[in-house]
Amino acid sequence: MLEFSPKEREQRRMLRRAASALLIGAFLLAPAFAQAQPPKKGGDLVIGSTQAPRHLNPAVQSGIATGGPGAQLFASLLRADNQWQVHPYLAEKWEVAKDGLSVTLHLVKKATFHDGKPITSADVAFSVMATKANHPFQAMLAPVEKVDTPDPSTAVIRLARPHPALLLAMSTPALMPILPKHVYGEGDLKTSARNSTDVVGSGPFKLVEFKPGQHVVLERFDKFFIPGRPYLDRIVYNLNPDQSNLVISAERGEVHMLPFLDSTRDAQRLAKNPNLADTGDGYQGIGALTWLAFNLDRKPLSDQKVRQAISYAIDRKFISKALQGGLSTPATGPIVPSSPFYTSEVHKYDVDLNKANALLDEAGYKKGANGERLTLTVDYLPGSAESQKNIAEYLKSQLKKVGINVEVRASPDFATWAKRVAAHDFDMTMDLVFNWGDPVIGVDRTYLSSNIRNIIWTNTQSYRNSKVDELLTKAGTEIDTTKRKGYYAEFQKIVTDELPVAWINVVPYRTIYNKKLRNVTTSIWGTLAPLDEVYWEAPPK
Repeated sequence: MLEFSPKEREQRRMLRRAASALLIGAFLLAPAFAQAQPPKKGGDLVIGSTQAPRHLNPAVQSGIATGGPGAQLFASLLRADNQWQVHPYLAEKWEVAKDGLSVTLHLVKKATFHDGKPITSADVAFSVMATKANHPFQAMLAPVEKVDTPDPSTAVIRLARPHPALLLAMSTPALMPILPKHVYGEGDLKTSARNSTDVVGSGPFKLVEFKPGQHVVLERFDKFFIPGRPYLDRIVYNLNPDQSNLVISAERGEVHMLPFLDSTRDAQRLAKNPNLADTGDGYQGIGALTWLAFNLDRKPLSDQKVRQAISYAIDRKFISKALQGGLSTPATGPIVPSSPFYTSEVHKYDVDLNKANALLDEAGYKKGANGERLTLTVDYLPGSAESQKNIAEYLKSQLKKVGINVEVRASPDFATWAKRVAAHDFDMTMDLVFNWGDPVIGVDRTYLSSNIRNIIWTNTQSYRNSKVDELLTKAGTEIDTTKRKGYYAEFQKIVTDELPVAWINVVPYRTIYNKKLRNVTTSIWGTLAPLDEVYWEAPPK
């Protein structure tokens, strides 16, 4: 394999951005645009979110809720720009072995945790192995066997087999945060009180206060390992399950940024505000899909014909046009169209009520005197009416046309919904799930039979197919991109036939932010990347 020299990457980067070449350092990421003046320090950034975290440790929890503040509290080894290129961060340089079986990381000298203790290779080794043991994305670090620490500044990740997704996985703290071993090395990491209180991180901001369901308050870590960063004094995550309230707060200037906004109507409304800017950048690495998940361990959803009937009954074009302002696109399978591993050669489910009725008849669920065949419950991820609640309500009316009575079950907050789904206590549930850049990271977790776990965003559908397991395992270790595409194409054909989930649409995420903010989107990970570069041109009073 090629060695990933930061100097060589920086040279290519400088060529692409010749207009701002003098502002690009050999170690630091370039801003999203050329700066006429140096960044200003100071000011608070208030970020609105409907997703309330249970705790703040991304090593044991995936998703927006934990990933946003977690990316500020903790550093990752690498970071990514908006062109999918990885760059130095906590690791100032690295080498990948020619046989692909090891990655050697050289850490920034004199970097410290928030408690003043030095960040060493022992902390990297602990963090990598702890993430492997506890993170819900089982495939993300599956090939990692151990991490050697030949000296305090060098960590060598040893792999059982080549791992084409590893560098990308290391490029956001939302996936691979570096934790202090002396704080988190004892006891059960999943239940550690230090995940929520007295958090000790390695990132640009440190924790001031975490009130679950209300806010997360972070302040600048003055001894951050990148000199002069971060620029902001504080970041406050304003947590509110009612998105309409956050929209009003943004209009009033009380909330300065609304990332992961999936309501097209709210985005269109806020884009008209002269004080606000709107962008769809920063989500390339996310790859968000809305889908209807089935519990395959429950009848009648254990029957493939029932699942196919439900999928045929869904009018995805109507959802896109009528419910989402025409800005979303119908999804055809588990991998988003922007991915290099996407294929359109899959089993498609254009709305067809006649097929749906015929399949239900074949499955033995005849209509009763009242026109009903069966009753199912549908849950939905709270926080976004447009991509979740509204579609769940639509399913209630649409599936009635084929004799399925649907009861919509609301959850008061994310934690309640997540607990239900993780416990496999559902018939069907709407969900919003990310591809996370590489299928190894964000796709495999949903379909591998080895990942049927009581953790949210794993294989909570209880889907089992040995051929799918084999294909995903091969694709996850193959360095040749063409061969990987072939494995993933076959995988997509199988799962779109068997339907552990019914894919609805590709989510049209937007970020709304105050026009006086600078360097807002500089990464494929958006606000799940460190915000150490963000600054105010003129902080609001």
